[in-house]
Amino acid sequence: MKTKLVQLLVENQGKYSSGEALSQSLGVSRTAVWKQIDILKKNGYQIDSAPKKGYKLIKRPNGIQEYDLDLFLQTKRFGQKVTYHASVPTTQSVAHKLAENGASEGHVVLADEQTSGRGRLGRSWHSAFGTSISMSLILRPLLEPQQIPQLTLVAAVALTRAIEKVTKLEVDIKWPNDILINGKKIVGILTEMHSEPGLAKVVILGIGINVNQSALELTQDDRNQATSLSIEAGMEINRAKLVAQILYELEWLYDLYVENGFSELKVMWEARSISIRKRLKAQTINGTIIGTSKGISPEGALLIEDDAGVEHLLYSADIDQA
Repeated sequence: MKTKLVQLLVENQGKYSSGEALSQSLGVSRTAVWKQIDILKKNGYQIDSAPKKGYKLIKRPNGIQEYDLDLFLQTKRFGQKVTYHASVPTTQSVAHKLAENGASEGHVVLADEQTSGRGRLGRSWHSAFGTSISMSLILRPLLEPQQIPQLTLVAAVALTRAIEKVTKLEVDIKWPNDILINGKKIVGILTEMHSEPGLAKVVILGIGINVNQSALELTQDDRNQATSLSIEAGMEINRAKLVAQILYELEWLYDLYVENGFSELKVMWEARSISIRKRLKAQTINGTIIGTSKGISPEGALLIEDDAGVEHLLYSADIDQA
């Protein structure tokens, strides 16, 4: 009901809608409408209430609750089920529990704040309240465990497409899972798996995006390495619209990957990557490799040819330009 109420208020933004008209459209009592209006106000919606006139939407918050998302959602599965938390240690842990309890593919967890977010290799990922996108998506692909790293690359392509469409910014991919604007990190991707022999049972795709932080809101340590979409675009970004676009791009690219394999996605990824045909320094658990990147393998590993002409396939490493 709340989603439909928001849709009605948005359709008539700047004009009053009577309580009677809203109650008839929603099939509920006027008291029920008043209660939902009160909830929306507490969640940041600016709604004017006037006797004999009804309710008028003045301004919507930049929220990512289900009824915010539904205004933009174009998907068939992804995001049709949403679990929202104002604040949570990490959306990944919530998604894991939901998956264990049978949540369907496409169920998404969203939070306005993460207090213990984590990234690749155990690194932390912090998000200040109401400024970022912290989300985890439940996937149930019929894939072998060794194929799952490819999903991180699929997600990177989807995210760059979505960000470019919503913000008009030019976005780059840095292997394996960083998305950059002007050389500064904007997105982190974390892919975690529950598997059984020969089959990936559940995959939790975690995504963290710096959206509307100001330069002052980025920590001092982050400012030289990270940025936000609003800093780069020079304007506030609608988070719900961006989440909906991400889910749309993820859904069709994921379906393409599951149906046809990685070959088409590999070409799309390499076209957007700054890690290809570059001289790189890769720090691995076995030491440092310096050489020229040749592309990625069908499995998504980075291929580097060192100065001795030896080729190395890297499945996990920190890379920088040499």
